[in-house]
Amino acid sequence: MLLLTACAAAPICRAPAKPATQVDLYFGRDIGGTAGVSDAQWSLFVDQEVTPRFPDGLTVLDAHGQYRDTASGRISRERSKRLTIVVDDAAAARSRFDAVIDAYKHRFRQQSVLKVETPVCAAF
Repeated sequence: MLLLTACAAAPICRAPAKPATQVDLYFGRDIGGTAGVSDAQWSLFVDQEVTPRFPDGLTVLDAHGQYRDTASGRISRERSKRLTIVVDDAAAARSRFDAVIDAYKHRFRQQSVLKVETPVCAAF
């Protein structure tokens, strides 16, 4: 069911709004079970990896997440960041999102970054 929802057709939008895609990325901030990614490190990551790829705008929210560790099966809770970016063409932006995700996983030794795509109507 989730796959069907994610592939839903573009919404019918009332002017001045146009169909777009909201992409939410969820970044855990623990490194190896410790409080790891500091606010300064996060800001530097956004400046170096996100902003150059998405200079038109973004939103960052503090969050608290929970997930099941794939190696141990244990439930873990951690501070997180939610990054929201609205794009006109999700397919064209996919490689830029993948690059941001890969950079975060590599830089901060993360197993994964959650990515959620939602069709929306947006006007700027």
